[in-house]
Amino acid sequence: MLAICCLSLLIVGMDATAVNVALPAIRQDLDASVSGLQWTTAAYTVSLASLLMLGGSTGDRLGRARVFQLGLALFTVASLGCSLAPGIEWLIAFRVLQGVGGSMLNPVAMSIIRNTFEDPAERARAIGVWAAVVGVSMALGPVLGGALVELSWRAVFLVNIPIGLVAIALTARFVPESRAPRPRRPDPLGQLLVIVMLATATSAIIEGPGLGWGSPPIVALAVTAAVALLALVRHELRTSDPLIELRFFTSRPFAASTVIAVATFMAFGGFLFVNTLYLQEVRGLSPVGAGLCTLPMALMTVLAGPIAGRVVASRGARGPLVVGGLGLGVGSVMLVSLGPDTSLAWLLLAYCAFGLGFGAVNPPITNTAVSGMPPSQAGVAAAVASTSRQIGQTVGVALVGAVATAGVGDSLHADLSPASHPAWWLIGALGVAVVALGLAASTSAAQASATRTARRLAEASVRA
Repeated sequence: MLAICCLSLLIVGMDATAVNVALPAIRQDLDASVSGLQWTTAAYTVSLASLLMLGGSTGDRLGRARVFQLGLALFTVASLGCSLAPGIEWLIAFRVLQGVGGSMLNPVAMSIIRNTFEDPAERARAIGVWAAVVGVSMALGPVLGGALVELSWRAVFLVNIPIGLVAIALTARFVPESRAPRPRRPDPLGQLLVIVMLATATSAIIEGPGLGWGSPPIVALAVTAAVALLALVRHELRTSDPLIELRFFTSRPFAASTVIAVATFMAFGGFLFVNTLYLQEVRGLSPVGAGLCTLPMALMTVLAGPIAGRVVASRGARGPLVVGGLGLGVGSVMLVSLGPDTSLAWLLLAYCAFGLGFGAVNPPITNTAVSGMPPSQAGVAAAVASTSRQIGQTVGVALVGAVATAGVGDSLHADLSPASHPAWWLIGALGVAVVALGLAASTSAAQASATRTARRLAEASVRA
């Protein structure tokens, strides 16, 4: 069951990053703008982030194996649509559909894992494997994508189809059906507010450089996002079965892990987006060459993830979080003077540092999110953690991409390198934030708050 759950994660994670390597080819073939490329990435992550919590709670209510298979089928069909898209608008639309299918996979799979591995040490090791696959899938995506783009950028989506079909068959054969003892009722208003908040905030960030940050459409989008956020918090505090269980955030480690997930994946999404354009548009590398350049990052992620999972199981989350934040920060700051002729060895060293940090951060994020929660809340807790990752990646591509391309004129080749320098400082600051939050989340007072929160949630579940 762990292998099947990880297989679903593999296609969702690889798809999120393999497409980055295909962006220059998509830009040329479909005559897309830079904002169109940002939307090709963000459309998937926005829809995925918007619906992850609904996916987790729906699996708890209707049956986890059933919802898991439905998500795999929808993701597979949408991948076929992406591969056949005749224009950028169609590609973006099918990417949205992919995100809808993906939203039924990660939180449901994590809920299956949480309810399968009851022993805390075994669960921590299983989550370590799961978290390693998170990093491996997203780090290996550019390598696989580079090889596939040599055939066609459409092959990046076609490869999902056989994997999806195999996962559907294995799920039907080996994963038993399970549900939460007390299913949560749907929260349609909360779901609508989440979609509005994420869609308008992302639109403002992506379209801001082109329309002007003070233009009426951008101001209207920003105000709408802020109002939706305030309305969401107010509504969730008042409803009996909220989409987002705000009581989770009384646990300091859980709250910190949520923010750490956002910061980490902001850094990762922005790092990968800008580097993909730099390697192909500035240095003139082929898709395969660009993918191979990111291989050191993938290898460090593969090595660091399982080790960090074992450290979390035996010694706690502090060490991996500190190492992870330092790796993210150092790898980014090494690129603040990036130029067209920057040494390839220096680039690869920076990618190694960043991959080490990214691999080390994932296990403590996931373990902290679900380990203190009652089994009946596992799907929702896992969905919050997964949503945090996707929100971070969405904002990272939009914000870091906007910062890096703000000074670009008519030529990415000539302008991207100097224009990207502020973006590397921004990503470095996110690494520092991960270190600070990791230290704050691992104090004795923070652990005491996690214990209190778990006890209250368990008592509320018994009363219900």
